[in-house]
This record gives sequence, structure tokens and C-alpha cells, in this order.
Amino acid sequence: MNRKPLFIAADLYGCPNRCLHCWLGHMPSRTMEEGADEWIVSRFRPYFEKITFFSWLREPDFGPHYREQWERDKKLSAGALPPRFELASFWRLVRDPDYAPFLKEVGVSCVQLTFFGLEETTDKYVGRKGAFRELLKATEILLEHEISPRWQAFINEENKEEIPSFLKLSKELELSRRCRDFGGTFRFFVHPGSCDGENRKLYPIRIEKDHIPGELIPYFYNYDLLVPERDLYAEWKEDPSKVIPHNKEDIVLYVANNYDLFFNFTHMRPEWRIGNLKTDPMDELVRRIEEEDIPALREAGRITLGELVRLYGDPVSEKAFEEEDYRSYLLNTHLERLYSKKEPESPDGPGPEGGRLRPAPVPGLHILISCRVFHTTP
Repeated sequence: MNRKPLFIAADLYGCPNRCLHCWLGHMPSRTMEEGADEWIVSRFRPYFEKITFFSWLREPDFGPHYREQWERDKKLSAGALPPRFELASFWRLVRDPDYAPFLKEVGVSCVQLTFFGLEETTDKYVGRKGAFRELLKATEILLEHEISPRWQAFINEENKEEIPSFLKLSKELELSRRCRDFGGTFRFFVHPGSCDGENRKLYPIRIEKDHIPGELIPYFYNYDLLVPERDLYAEWKEDPSKVIPHNKEDIVLYVANNYDLFFNFTHMRPEWRIGNLKTDPMDELVRRIEEEDIPALREAGRITLGELVRLYGDPVSEKAFEEEDYRSYLLNTHLERLYSKKEPESPDGPGPEGGRLRPAPVPGLHILISCRVFHTTP
């Protein structure tokens, strides 16, 4: 029996949004069969000693019976309770008067809300008209129940002039003072995100570091770690190491609503698929999980970082990346080209159009959606 803690996040209820930044990629939004949660966990129990189960993969608490589902999640988790993190459904917050009290009951003291600009821009990026106003209403509901809102804003070349407006808006709404009144803390931060899933398509408008408004720098997450793509290209173009994501202390698995199984390294594309819980033998699935034997990782071991940069990097681009994000972008670009049978135009030419937004940096959330450790081999 494997002694590594196993975290399972299943897409039981789907998501009300179609966000342009979704790093998982767009999937059909449907409810899985009744009893799917128990059946999924039962498949893993003979193999893993410690299991933590989450009934959501995209929007937490989107199912109508979220209170009962939370109790089921706890019951299905063996040896560990599923953390609530600092996430909630803003869709439900503005529609269900019982939801904020539920969050308070289960110990949620802070909830992160995501903006992409002002009203028109946020509505476009969330994929729903009215989303911006819902986020503001959700902010007020959280405050009424003494739960601190935390605002995050994604920035790119398209919305960079709008993001500073949130500094002014947060002051107008007196969010810091109102949180202090009940012993909470209001936080606001900005980041460009990474480059997989839907947001690979945002690569053409990825922010350049010199274009970040100065007033945002104190609120910028990991600002000092941002590097222009051209600098990373120059540094890595002869690098013989390989980009191989892998699990370390924990194993984190995603279960799509068709029972396809994925690691949480990146987006849920076919090359990253471990197999299917309904159609593949469980012994074989567990072997692939333990040995990390999937097409994407086999291919990652065949190509060096230097080759990836020369094939897909842009030697003149000023687009800003953190190193891990750029490695992931390069590897996924290669895999996408390889599995779609498309070849790059030139070994040293500009990279393809793509782009990924990082999962929000929530304390403890790395357990569920940001557990990616990159193993560099010579």
C-alpha cells in the first residue's frame, strides 16, 4: 500500500463560468452520476493509506446540496480532513443567503475573488455578463458575515490600464478598515499568471515587465521573479537539463466528469491523461500513477530545455515570466505541437501563440492545484 498522501479532486458538479484564464482548460459542465464520489474513492482505497477527497475541481460548492456534500467529502476522506482553503463560489454567494453562514460555520475566514479589469473586461474573461457586479456584491456579503475578501487581479497588455482602478475602488469601499473592524485583513494582489489551459491563448497579450504600472508594483505577486522571455532564451538555449514535472511528498489527482484521470501538473489535455477509471484496470492505473508513466512525461524525458527554448522560445520577446511558468509553457507547446502533428516553423523562430494563468497563490492551495515540482535532470 502506498504511504504517500493521495488527494483526489473530482469535477462532480462542473462550473458556472467559462473563464478565459482557466488553467485547466474548458470542459463540459455537467453533474456526475449519483454516488460517483463514493465509487471513485472506493477504487483507490486498496492502494493508498491516506486519502483526502474534494468534490470540486473548478467551482467549490457549486452543487445545490453543498452542505451535505461537504459532510460526504469529510466522510470519504481517510486519515485526513479536506481543507477548505480560502476559496468559495461567488456565483452561489450572490444567489444563496445560506451560503455565507455555511462558510463561516466551516471555519472560512477569508475568500479570494478574482478580477480581470473593470466591468466589461471582467465579464468577458469570466464568460458571464454580470460577473463583475456579482464579485462586488459577493465582497459586501462576505463583509456582512465577517469574512475577509481578498481581491486578486490578473494583468496583461489588454487590461493593464484598468487594474490600478482597484486600488482606488478598494479605498472607496473602505475594505481595509471594514475588515479591521472584525479583526480581519483585506489584501489585494496582482499577477500575470502562467501559460497552460485556456490562457495559453493569451500569450500574445502577456504583460511586459516594463509595462506594469508603477503603483501596482508593491502589490505584485513575485514581481522580483519576473524575467523577460528573451533573457530566459539567452540563458537556457544550450541548457542540457530536462523539464519533468513530478509528485514529491503528495500525489494529487484530478478526475474529470467522464472519469478521465490526470495529475495536477498542468492542464487536462490528452497527452497528460493517466487513463480512465471506468475502462482501465485499476492495477495498471496505480502503476502509471506511482511510476508517473504517461505520454507527456515520457516525451519530457526525451527533449532538453535548450531544445525546447530553441524550438519554441522568442529571442526578442519582452513578455514577463517566472522561470517555472516559462518551462511549463515551453514543454506544453512542444507536446501540443507533437500530438497535433504540427511542426514549429523554425528552430530559432518566435514561439507559437499560447499562454497560461497561474492558479491563485492561496496559502495551502499547493496541496490541491499547485503541487507541481519540476525535476531537472542532466
